Amino acid sequence: MAGPWKDARGITVTTTPTIEGKPIQEYLGIVTGEVIVGANLFRDLFANIRDIVGGRSGSYERILRDAREQAIEELQAEAATRGGNAVVGVDLDYEVIGDTGSMLMVSASGTAVRV
Repeated sequence: MAGPWKDARGITVTTTPTIEGKPIQEYLGIVTGEVIVGANLFRDLFANIRDIVGGRSGSYERILRDAREQAIEELQAEAATRGGNAVVGVDLDYEVIGDTGSMLMVSASGTAVRV
């Protein structure tokens, strides 16, 4: 993220610990959002790596982008239910899971605040 990002509810999300010009009035606790993407994403990726060497795989990038956006939306929804209007210190993590490594979990966590 280049800077703060807002959703339709006006929940600002930023990786920084503060929002410039907006003092934090109240800390509301840690919030998270998780999305699991399955369907052999990584097996297919590595099986087709020879097809994308030197280039980018737009379809896999879209899957990752969509999963990241969904995780952030869940984060924002949880912040809103706590009465927050922002989430600071957001961290995004990607983890391969499952017995065969065929699923990817994207998680977003941060601190819900009221500014």
